[in-house]
Amino acid sequence: MKAQTADGLLAGPGTRQAGTPPRLARGLVEHPWVRFAARRLSRLVASLWVLVTIAFLMIHLIPGDPVRGALGMTASQQVVDARREQLGLNEPLMTQYVRFLRDLAGGDLGASVTSGLPVSQVIGDRLPATVALAVASFLLAVLLSVPFGLGAAVLTRGGRRHRTELAFTTTSVLVATVPEFLLAVGLVWVFGVELGWFPVAGRSGGASYVLPVVSLAAGPAAVLARIVRIEMLSVLHTDYIRTARAKRLPPRRLYLRHALPNAVTATLTIGGLLLSSLVAGTVLVENVFAWPGLGSTIVQSILTKDYPVVQGVVLVYGTGVLLVNLAVDVALALLDPRSTIRES
Repeated sequence: MKAQTADGLLAGPGTRQAGTPPRLARGLVEHPWVRFAARRLSRLVASLWVLVTIAFLMIHLIPGDPVRGALGMTASQQVVDARREQLGLNEPLMTQYVRFLRDLAGGDLGASVTSGLPVSQVIGDRLPATVALAVASFLLAVLLSVPFGLGAAVLTRGGRRHRTELAFTTTSVLVATVPEFLLAVGLVWVFGVELGWFPVAGRSGGASYVLPVVSLAAGPAAVLARIVRIEMLSVLHTDYIRTARAKRLPPRRLYLRHALPNAVTATLTIGGLLLSSLVAGTVLVENVFAWPGLGSTIVQSILTKDYPVVQGVVLVYGTGVLLVNLAVDVALALLDPRSTIRES
């Protein structure tokens, strides 16, 4: 039997009720994954705005005239004034900020003060070398840390082999505390100068990756190995692992299929943070090995006071770190949705 609505219309079983769309919209808004995505995206947008604002103010907070510093004291005042006019530094600060945001939205990062080349071109030429170095270092750190951490946990579980535990802990702490640039200098001296096994400068093939990648990966690998061991020890004491061990499962299946996936959450979190530090660590290591990436570019630009290039590189580094953190949050939410629901 059809019911009459307030508007005098007949509402049958096939008629959509007026309250359905609002209920559907409210259900979508209250869904944990929708709230998770909205929260993460809002944080990303706010962080990007802070990063862009700091990068814009950087050139204005530096004492003195950045154009004069970049062109040198021998440059005529007419040349300095013309370059300031070209860069728009004579306009009011708010006008410059709005123009900076507009140009940035269009992919225009300005022009280099010293070379006159577009900053986007300078970054585009150097970015692939930095990304390749950071990704290779991160993969090496993961490939070293997981088996070492897993092996140390299996050997020392239940308080066994105190000497092995002491050796692992001491070695990992020592390796993790050595700065990347200091380790890089040591590797250059031993394997580049004394033994001559690997090139010590430039990017000229697979062999040129060995020393800088090892320099960047050693510290993060040591930290990740300790995290993997701690998480694995916690997992190995759980009831389901005891049950699996009582069923006499093969060690490979027990540790790799049942134990390791449940210990990856904290490892992934720390791994994401270490990847962010690897991106920043490339600055010093690239300068040790004369690597043609963004790290050597930003140091050279600071020395020549080419602040538009510094500004662009800072934006790229900062955006990369924010995107890595976002990717880690999404990966953690996919691996452990219950934490996402609880947080929502």
